[in-house]
Amino acid sequence: MSETVQIDVWLWSVRQTKTRSLAANECKAGHVRINGNVAKPSSPVKIGDEVRYRFQGFDRVLQVTGLISKRTSAPRAQECYDDLSPQRPKIFIPVFTRERGAGRPTKKERRELDRILGRNSNYGHMG
Repeated sequence: MSETVQIDVWLWSVRQTKTRSLAANECKAGHVRINGNVAKPSSPVKIGDEVRYRFQGFDRVLQVTGLISKRTSAPRAQECYDDLSPQRPKIFIPVFTRERGAGRPTKKERRELDRILGRNSNYGHMG
């Protein structure tokens, strides 16, 4: 086995991207870093390197523990990296639900909905 593997091949092999060309596009867009340096698709990665890449708006941080150049099973692929990514923040989005067919909202329900949506509930107030 060689001492290095191209980053686009490695990301695809360890199942971080669905295709190798998608991994290459991520590198070209500047979303992949090896040890803090922006990586090109052909950049070599070796055991011990830290790979950072953007995934769904958050950084994934992977420590390379094994080199593979062929896509393998998920359990085998997970043995080739340690996931050091920080935990994603839990986002709470309040949801206002009503029974279907319950008719018009009451004044209390409307005010609650306005509060959740950040609207001023006094828009029809006269006085």
